[in-house]
Amino acid sequence: MDGESVEKARRRRRWQNVAWLLAALLGPCHAADTLQGGWRDVRAGDTPQTVLAAYRHGDFHPFDPGVLERLPQDGSWVVLQADRPWIDVERQLSVYPPSLGKITLYDANGASQTNALNDFSAAMHGHGRVTFRIGAEIPASQPLLLRFEPTSTIAAPVSFILQNRIEYERDDASWLAFASACFAVMLAMALMALCFATLLRDPTFAWYAGYIVCYMLIQSVQTGYLFHPLDAEFLVGSAMTLATFAVALSVAFAALFMARFCELRRYAPWLHPPVIALAIGMPLILLLRSSHIDVLEHTAQVLINPLLILGALLLLLAAVVAVARGSRHAWFFLLGWTPLLVLTALCSSQIGGALPHVLWLNDASLAAGAFEAIVLSLGLADRALNVRRDRDMVRVLADNDALTNILNRRAWTEGVREIFATTPGQPLALLFLDLDNFKTLNDKQGHAAGDRALIAVAAALRHELRPADLLGRYGGEEFVAMLYDIDQELAMQVATRLCRRVHRLEIPVDGKHLALSVSIGVAMRSPGDTVESIVERADQAMYGAKVNGRNRVQLDVRLTPSVPRARASARKS
Repeated sequence: MDGESVEKARRRRRWQNVAWLLAALLGPCHAADTLQGGWRDVRAGDTPQTVLAAYRHGDFHPFDPGVLERLPQDGSWVVLQADRPWIDVERQLSVYPPSLGKITLYDANGASQTNALNDFSAAMHGHGRVTFRIGAEIPASQPLLLRFEPTSTIAAPVSFILQNRIEYERDDASWLAFASACFAVMLAMALMALCFATLLRDPTFAWYAGYIVCYMLIQSVQTGYLFHPLDAEFLVGSAMTLATFAVALSVAFAALFMARFCELRRYAPWLHPPVIALAIGMPLILLLRSSHIDVLEHTAQVLINPLLILGALLLLLAAVVAVARGSRHAWFFLLGWTPLLVLTALCSSQIGGALPHVLWLNDASLAAGAFEAIVLSLGLADRALNVRRDRDMVRVLADNDALTNILNRRAWTEGVREIFATTPGQPLALLFLDLDNFKTLNDKQGHAAGDRALIAVAAALRHELRPADLLGRYGGEEFVAMLYDIDQELAMQVATRLCRRVHRLEIPVDGKHLALSVSIGVAMRSPGDTVESIVERADQAMYGAKVNGRNRVQLDVRLTPSVPRARASARKS
């Protein structure tokens, strides 16, 4: 090839490199380099130079860095090689999902940089991943050598991605926004539940909040969110222990929450004892693990994972049984719990080597936690509404007269006391009503006819009065009404209208010409009045109406000594 041809080839390659660089900077579909990789276990006497030489001689297990690969727990070397075209620009190498141990990156000059989820000494940290900056001075054709330090925990599979700096920062910001939103949702739901637990004095909300907080703690440790961006450096030495405790406590809180929320005592009574035993057993396992006695700690270590699996299946079974037997809230639990349980099972299978191409399970667990928090919060809101509705129904039954469905004497008296306390300057009128000849109606036609008459009279009175007026049954055939913000003249008009309305019902008393009527006493509130005193004055006025011929209205006047005798005779009618 002559010199001119060589120069043309060089220019063509130069323009190809420029085009690739522009595509890498501007086009997300070319954001990551295609990598080849190999790994080998750490051996005594290894140095970066001898390891790279072993890689060139094929003494490595080849693997695809773009999919999940499980590395030895006792430490390993990993070599990554970018495919052509090679462009010498600043890049970022990410390990995802993040390894729990330390990782060291070596370059050809012998320099190294070490990073980890809980490392605060490194200059740069990724969010949700362990990252390394690779400067433009390091040739893109040069293999990248990583050393994974031994870890005491189960080695989870990892993948590798090599990106230009712009695309890395874009992905990192997206993940940070996503994770922050998920944690914010879970935290908001937990805080809301704690508020309701305090206001309603219902421990169901507290168990739910404890479960959500524990799940947040687990995810924040596994993703590194607890360290970056939360900067919880003081937890570096105890984070894994804290996460283990959070896992066990989350199951205990979930069991306590589920037992009350799904009403297992009612819908699955035979499953209630084992669910409560699970809630008690998990903290006991934690105590054994913290006992500093080798035998007990080993026993706890052996038992904890089987208990977690059996506990999750037990809660799922209990929810299914409760749903089958009619528990409305068990549907909410199943809807929120099942996706998280499925994702947990899939993540566990990935540790064993399954689903290597599915890289989104860890992020999906975050989203599933936020989804579960929202669903269970909706279920708790529904439960709170049901409790409030039941409470209101009980209150109505306690406050209302069972026959006439108006206020009973106790509820009416409490209502009037509240009006007296809150409206000291407002004019109030109290009407005391007593049905005329009601005893004769009962004697002639029976108590069933008397009950029908009371129901009809109560309905007529309620229809004539305003919603703000308090109407109640005082006892037997006696009714009382408190008229709010009304003067004496208008009160007399209202009482007269009530008297005529009852008479127009034309309820026969003796089967002949006599119809049921009502006598009404009216008393206006005066300074110094209590509920008892104004009722007494209206009662006396009502007996005055009885004495003066019944079926009439009488305004409160000061009684003469002869009135009580007349009142005694009038009571018999």
